[in-house]
Amino acid sequence: MLTVDRRSHPAMTSLDPLFAQLREREFGCLDEAGLAYLDYTGSAVPAARQIRAHNDLLAKSVFANPHADNGPSRRSTAALDAVRSLLLAHLDADEAEYAVCFTANATGAVKLVAESYPFSPNGVYALTADNHNSVNGVREYARRAGATIAYVALDDELRLAEVNASLAALAAHQGAKLFAFPAQSNFSGVRHPLDLVATARTYGFDVLLDAAAYLPSSALSLRVHQPEFVALSMYKLFGLPTGLGALVARRDALARLARPWFAGGTVEYVSVQNDRHSLLPGAGGFEDGTPHFLGAAAVPAGFELLAEVGMGRIATHVRCLTTMLLAGLGEARHADGSPAVVLYGPRDTEARGGTIAFNVVRRDGRIVPYWEVEERSRVHNVALRGGCFCNPGAAERAFGLPPDAAERCLQAAPRGDFTIERFAECLSPDGRLAVGAMRASLGIANNATDVQRALEVVETFLQ
Repeated sequence: MLTVDRRSHPAMTSLDPLFAQLREREFGCLDEAGLAYLDYTGSAVPAARQIRAHNDLLAKSVFANPHADNGPSRRSTAALDAVRSLLLAHLDADEAEYAVCFTANATGAVKLVAESYPFSPNGVYALTADNHNSVNGVREYARRAGATIAYVALDDELRLAEVNASLAALAAHQGAKLFAFPAQSNFSGVRHPLDLVATARTYGFDVLLDAAAYLPSSALSLRVHQPEFVALSMYKLFGLPTGLGALVARRDALARLARPWFAGGTVEYVSVQNDRHSLLPGAGGFEDGTPHFLGAAAVPAGFELLAEVGMGRIATHVRCLTTMLLAGLGEARHADGSPAVVLYGPRDTEARGGTIAFNVVRRDGRIVPYWEVEERSRVHNVALRGGCFCNPGAAERAFGLPPDAAERCLQAAPRGDFTIERFAECLSPDGRLAVGAMRASLGIANNATDVQRALEVVETFLQ
């Protein structure tokens, strides 16, 4: 049997009883549905209080497009301004130094920087191999401008390898230089050093920090670490609302961006006959269209819950559960003693968050295709995620995908006809090379039973 004894496991003694009460009071929908939800890197689960507060507010108040001056419009503007202040307070950011630009999500925030950054032939876009595809995609803007594109490699634990030397080697470029990295990997859970912000700035780089996976269980101070740009999504923090993210940017950095277009809400004026326009100064010039003003009304209750529990307490809770899950996966063995699981990334909780990537391995060494494990998880009502999690760089390093063979298989797939199954068959006919993985990610609502149920899914593959 593959189990973690919850009564004797060392991490069990550190579990805070507050979270059992919180589970019952705020996240009872999980137990009512019999669901073990371990996809917090995908999205948080909204608390009952947040849903109630939002519904009550919408039932009793009228909100309207903030680009007007009537009463309901002013109410929407006030709601959006309140969220700006709450977000900056949560990030310990000085409002005189940082501004909030609302977007649809973290990807939208990254795109604001990508399309407006002054890349040039003598400039640089440096990024870590461990990045979400929205950050990888910035390279297309850099490439179009003729800038140098450079990746920082990963080591065997999927941590950064020789990042200081990589940045130093690029420092001589005289054009604008942008360095992008995630505070926490959405693939492996690795937490890359936030001190890299100061290091990169020393070499003349602006810094784009992807904080989407980091913020739900960790505090970030923009007084201690001062990147030019931070991208995040509200639903990652507390589940509700979807469709609302933010670019939190240094005001001086925003002033150096050049928007390639304009849209409703971003301009002081537009003239068709005179072919002129003037962007609003500061953050206003970057908020395209109408922000999700009804969604913004749900945010205060979410921040209220995080503040009430405390980010330090949430971090400790997630770390304890992560320790238990890592231990259980690491101990998984087939009847002959061979390992039943391969883990990607750190095997302990040192400088890592509650995101764990793994694959189940058959007794003969063949990888169980992740889509089979994902299907088994659904049958057991355990929410895990399978794939490469929009992070191809970390996946390629973790799985050891041979570049030449991968290129041949990718070229063999006509556009619009790519399937992961055919790619796997082409790349590894014997099934010993992974092309994707399973991801379990933990958050505020999880408990030891969720960990046990995830392990029980793995147990069904033991031979």
